[in-house]
Amino acid sequence: MLQPILSIQSHVVMGHVGNSAAVFPLQRLGREVWPLMTVQFSSHTGYPGWRGRAFDAGLIDECVAGLRAIGALPRCAGLLTGYLGRPEIGEAALRALSHIRAANSGAAYACDPVIGDVGRGSYVAEGVGEFFRDRALPFATIATPNAFELEWLSGEPARDLAAARRAIAALSRRGPRIVVAKSLALDDTPAEALDMLAGDETGFWRLRTPKLPIAVNGAGDLFAALFFHHWLETGATPVALSRSVSSVHAIVTATKAAGSRELILVAAQEELVRPSRFFAAEPV
Repeated sequence: MLQPILSIQSHVVMGHVGNSAAVFPLQRLGREVWPLMTVQFSSHTGYPGWRGRAFDAGLIDECVAGLRAIGALPRCAGLLTGYLGRPEIGEAALRALSHIRAANSGAAYACDPVIGDVGRGSYVAEGVGEFFRDRALPFATIATPNAFELEWLSGEPARDLAAARRAIAALSRRGPRIVVAKSLALDDTPAEALDMLAGDETGFWRLRTPKLPIAVNGAGDLFAALFFHHWLETGATPVALSRSVSSVHAIVTATKAAGSRELILVAAQEELVRPSRFFAAEPV
């Protein structure tokens, strides 16, 4: 039986972002997930009229204390974090990680450093980006930044393959063993495609997929969760990259075909297990 992970992320009533994009896919793949919410919103904030509230760091500490009290943490494989909202929530997540690693020294930490995006810039509260850069990354096993976040965190431009490799290497020097850069548009990336670039201590791999004419929230959250699962299962960065991207691309393709504004994770769940199209990561 696969070891569970603790996932500290946002949650929405309707739709699939944050924990709502991570929990079911991981369960469908046979991995138990312990979801701990940073916010409870009616939907993602792209909808006019959304409602909800953010939780405080104390709630995270209380829930982790409860897990410690019942002796659950020794079997926890690791921590997954995504959108955190405020630096103090991040600090609570790091306290959770310290308790997990005290109980299981081999526990991993997958950090999806949600800060901003190309064209939008940073969209998180003051201090969140600095928290990821200065506090979270030194403890991370895996980091999954997008193109904007890769440059912001590394301080390096990433406009061609050589530069992107340098940016990943710079980010790795801050702590994470594995860095996966999402949604790259490099100088040799065709206009109708997107690149992913992953690096670890053994090398670099690029994976290219067609760019789909749809903008949907939660695909990055889904990718981070799937990559963490497949890496925990195989220990192989290129295998985890190929499996994760293939499933995400298939889910987004099905979402577009359905004309949905939200990822159709339930209707297309077979794509999580057996993606209809496989994309292979290639060494670069």
